[in-house]
Amino acid sequence: MQPVRTVWRIEQARRAAVLVDGAAFFAAVRAAFLKARRSIFVVGWDIDSRTVLVGDGHPPDGHAATFAAFLTELVEVRPELRIHLLLWDYSLLYAHQREAIPRLSLQWQTPPQVTLCLDSTVPFGSSQHQKIVVVDDALAFSGGLDLTIRRWDTERHELDDARRIDPAGAPYRPFHDVQMMVDGGAASALARLVRQRWCHAGADAPEIVPPVAPVGDPWPDAVRPDFTDVDIGIARTQPRYNGEAGVHEVQALFLESIDRAERSIYIENQFTTSPQIATRLARQLRRRPALEAVIVVPRSQDSFIERRTMRNGRIRFWRMLRAAGGDRVRFVYPSVEKDGRTTDTMIHSKVMVVDDRFLRIGSANMNNRSMGADTECDLAIEAVGEGGAAAAVRAAIVGIRDRLLGEHCGVAATAVAAALARHGSLVATTDALGANGHSLRPVDDGRLDRGLLSRLAERIADPARPLRLGWLAGRLLPRLLLARSRAVMLVRSRAVAPARSRAVAHRPGLAIALVAALVVALTLAWQVTGLSGLAQPEEMAELLLAGAGEPWAFVLVLLAFLVGGATAFPVTIMILATAAVFGPWLGLLYASLGAGTSALVMFGLGARFGQEALGRLLGARWERVRERLRRRGLLAVVAVRVVPVAPFTLVNLAAGAGGVRLADFAAGTLIGMAPGLVAMSFLGDRVAHAVAHPDVGEIALLLLGAAAWVALSFAAQMVLSRLGSRAS
Repeated sequence: MQPVRTVWRIEQARRAAVLVDGAAFFAAVRAAFLKARRSIFVVGWDIDSRTVLVGDGHPPDGHAATFAAFLTELVEVRPELRIHLLLWDYSLLYAHQREAIPRLSLQWQTPPQVTLCLDSTVPFGSSQHQKIVVVDDALAFSGGLDLTIRRWDTERHELDDARRIDPAGAPYRPFHDVQMMVDGGAASALARLVRQRWCHAGADAPEIVPPVAPVGDPWPDAVRPDFTDVDIGIARTQPRYNGEAGVHEVQALFLESIDRAERSIYIENQFTTSPQIATRLARQLRRRPALEAVIVVPRSQDSFIERRTMRNGRIRFWRMLRAAGGDRVRFVYPSVEKDGRTTDTMIHSKVMVVDDRFLRIGSANMNNRSMGADTECDLAIEAVGEGGAAAAVRAAIVGIRDRLLGEHCGVAATAVAAALARHGSLVATTDALGANGHSLRPVDDGRLDRGLLSRLAERIADPARPLRLGWLAGRLLPRLLLARSRAVMLVRSRAVAPARSRAVAHRPGLAIALVAALVVALTLAWQVTGLSGLAQPEEMAELLLAGAGEPWAFVLVLLAFLVGGATAFPVTIMILATAAVFGPWLGLLYASLGAGTSALVMFGLGARFGQEALGRLLGARWERVRERLRRRGLLAVVAVRVVPVAPFTLVNLAAGAGGVRLADFAAGTLIGMAPGLVAMSFLGDRVAHAVAHPDVGEIALLLLGAAAWVALSFAAQMVLSRLGSRAS
């Protein structure tokens, strides 16, 4: 550990403990929060209000189990406590994995002592990936675990555990992760780091954030430290942005520790795609013929996107190590079997143990983006020297490695130590151990996917540096154009209806490319401009206040809705802000006219530029689709207005391109949006109350209203269908 080069700083911790798996981490966090007197900072890639913050059993403190409710009760008991929550303002690609409206659940429904900040300031293509909790600047946690759902599990990783379910009641597979807890100077240093992150994200100006001032001793009583009076190295990754140089201590520490390995390397990591780390591991395996490496990874990723974008890199990583180390390397996943059924434990941890003298636990994966694109924080402990203190550190490091390996093999750490003494080999021990249905098995990722789309997706999903728009344009567009030109040449070479082939190849392809470009442009607009900062009612209301009381106020509202429609701005935010500024009656009128005008403009654009492309692309099928939409267009529009399955702008464009009749579209929009417009303009407080504090009466009223509007939409559809039949 070398300050400035491989670590940010080295600070002493009076105590340090390794918390293995979610039950241990959640229990320790809960106990520390109960001791908090002044401040709590939570910085994460994800934070979910529904997280069940308990250990291996029910909480004995009498407070609520779920995260947001627990925080609410905490500040009610201790009003002087301030809680700061910072999470990444995530990419839409991860929307299906996240809580839908975190600002509603973590800020609007919690007391004012709880402050939420969505970090959208990292560069395009990067993420806020640090997972740090700091209590009273005196205790800190850092590692791979977020305070979110689908993370809780015990060290037993049982195939069936009724407590391992998500808020929807769906079970998930065993989950493994590791966190380190430190106090003393190391905790104070992490307190400085989270304040820097807080100010970078724009939550407060630096002069407003209170200085670091440790108070009390929030260390959980039930946790026994693994280390005492030990130096903690803190390594970071931070991309270059806002005029600040990039920080690459995480990568430097990986490479330096690999270069010093002599006998064994034990790794747990979710993603292994970094060619720099693979190259350095392969080189060290060749330099040290006695060196062994055991790498524990997930069998596969939970997310379809991650499977498609990380698989090729992992295959190359493993091939390079196998070529260099042969039978001295294992690339394995934890298997769990019971009564003839099999599953696997999800490896989310980021752990590295080198020989008996270096331990590293953090948030950084061994992929490209953790080396330079995302924000990361790893903690490291190094046994230096040969004295009694160094020997105690070495013994603790070995004990933690044996505990982790034993967990995956279904045995205790003492059994791992005995097997290592018997075999004299980490690899042989890994191969031999297995009990209680648990074992480590070889990973088989199959063959590389050499398709163009896979290569491009990999470059975008796992970049070593933040994505640059110029690079995207310079690399993606020429390849896409080349692929398209090859497809056109193939059509021509086959001489199948040349004129029609050219039309099909050119016109629909161009239209689809334009739609894709529009989607990319809208995404970039939200990522690199201030649009995301306006996506809350209070911010939009401040913008509209400029026209309140002025004769041209309606023009301002209309322009705001038109611009919002062109940039896929949330129409709900626009309606709430309009009602807040102009009152229920004028707000309802202005919002109705603004939303209607915006919808019609987007519908017209879709009809003008989308129908011809779909007709050429689908051929005769297009006429059948159009006929169905003509007969049931109004009902379809009402359905997506009452239950919005896609953004307002996208629905409008799709309706125009899909051939929905203008009369059906207008009537369906009016019928479908009317309940929401009225509710948000006149009954906003009751709707918010029903969401925040649902009871039988509130829910029954909402369901009754929804049923009434669905019935009305069916009646309107029948009337319009009869009128259409008579007219024809």
